[in-house]
Amino acid sequence: MTDRFMRNGLLSLLVVVLASTFFTSGYAGNLLIWVAIAAALASSLRFVLLIGELNFSVAAFFGLGAYTAGVMTTIWELPFWLALLASGAMALVVSIVFGYITLRVKGPYFLLIGFAFTEAMRILYTRSDWLGGNSGMVGIFPPEILYERFPAFVVLMAGLMVFVLAWIERSYLGRIFNAIRDNDNVVRSVGIPVHLIKVLCFSIASFMTGVAGALQAFSNNVISPLDFGFLLSTFALAYLKVGGEGHPGGPVLGAVVLVLLASVAQGFGGAEHIFYGAAILISVLFIPDGLMGLVSRLRTGRGKAAAMSAGETR
Repeated sequence: MTDRFMRNGLLSLLVVVLASTFFTSGYAGNLLIWVAIAAALASSLRFVLLIGELNFSVAAFFGLGAYTAGVMTTIWELPFWLALLASGAMALVVSIVFGYITLRVKGPYFLLIGFAFTEAMRILYTRSDWLGGNSGMVGIFPPEILYERFPAFVVLMAGLMVFVLAWIERSYLGRIFNAIRDNDNVVRSVGIPVHLIKVLCFSIASFMTGVAGALQAFSNNVISPLDFGFLLSTFALAYLKVGGEGHPGGPVLGAVVLVLLASVAQGFGGAEHIFYGAAILISVLFIPDGLMGLVSRLRTGRGKAAAMSAGETR
């Protein structure tokens, strides 16, 4: 990672966190939380794409983190910070087992397995009276010290997760992930354990997803199985495709745009799901590189125009 990327990324995060301290409660604060969690979720989905796999089980690990936080705070009455860490740890442990078994397959097979796992977990929540069944769990509150500034805390946590994933992507390990996506046989030929590296990538993303799920539980104060179905993975994919998967900022930009637009489209009822499907379709057809790619092309075009203008003046 370059010093410029680190400096700009941390500076942007600091500015956003400071701005979010002005939103303590109400709809504006909730909207800020939704954007931050959506950005973290989409960034986690993008991270697994580094090894060339579309992780549709992201909703399952998001729900696993949320339910872990709910159990630890409402049933076991453990501290918030321990519950937050345990949510990521639970998702991490389960993802290691799940990834070790399933990452031996690729492409649509892995996607379908992730879809099936997500639905299996959702059904498990509905059948578990201990977890509240169809009614879910209630009373999942953050500590009083954070209650008034919880939107700023969520933005800070989500921003740090996005930044860490971007930092790993630009590290030596991230280059190995990209090499596996390009041609895993070449990577295997130099003695790198491709399967274990893929599991590592998947488990890092799942840890972040689990923490994001816990933040969701603490922000909503109530969770239910319907919150963690396959549609959640579709939403994350929409954020990624609209924002652009070629840059770490793509999921963030896509989350900002779609969550804000969705807040307007909530009155459409079931049409909200059509809204996200249409967003993916339009992005694939007209802006395949996403909004970040569009911005990059505009910058390149302006740079070329400026260079040509400077040449003509000479």
